[in-house]
Amino acid sequence: MMSCSQYDYIEIACLYHLPVRLKLLNGAIVEGTAVDTTYTTERKEAIVIATSSGHETLPTESLQSMQALAANPHFDQVTFTQIA
Repeated sequence: MMSCSQYDYIEIACLYHLPVRLKLLNGAIVEGTAVDTTYTTERKEAIVIATSSGHETLPTESLQSMQALAANPHFDQVTFTQIA
């Protein structure tokens, strides 16, 4: 789980459908357009990303960082700190 202030950046990315690059804790990179927030079947917070291969739902607890791929007044890059 991440702090509310960090989660706000995910909501902003989704609200403005920003193109983003997500780096996951396992080292994987996912690029696409932030679409929405949701919950997984395990009731964990997640972000929905529209990628070239379709929509991916990624639990927010798996995120290490998010980089905006388009100029915007809200953020360039956010590094997430997972809390217990």
